Amino acid sequence: MRVFHRMAFAGCLCVASPSLADELPTKVGACVETTIKSVETRLVDGATNKPIPDSGSAVSFANGGYQVSYETIPAIERSRPGDSARLCLVFIPRNCPKGDDRGRIYKTTNLRTREIWRLPDSPHSCGGA
Repeated sequence: MRVFHRMAFAGCLCVASPSLADELPTKVGACVETTIKSVETRLVDGATNKPIPDSGSAVSFANGGYQVSYETIPAIERSRPGDSARLCLVFIPRNCPKGDDRGRIYKTTNLRTREIWRLPDSPHSCGGA
């Protein structure tokens, strides 16, 4: 069985209406409002493209944001596409190779459920696997 990680790529062109989603915050402490685009598992079966249960949680946002965890996050599991969310940048790794922007950590508040989680934008930080 081939297994694929769900990931957002830095080079991806993501378009969102300004009324639905602000761009991702670029400074620690900055926040934006967006909507949840999809709630996923961390891994999918490469042959069937079906989610692999218990492989962790992942969530993508209308503004191109993405968060992932090796653990299943109940607050993400209770989220639904279309839920309004606030993303706040809480950490930017230092000394990363040029062009490797992975490892930013965002605090997310689902504005419908009022639940909060903090996760990175990639399963590995910059310079990692």
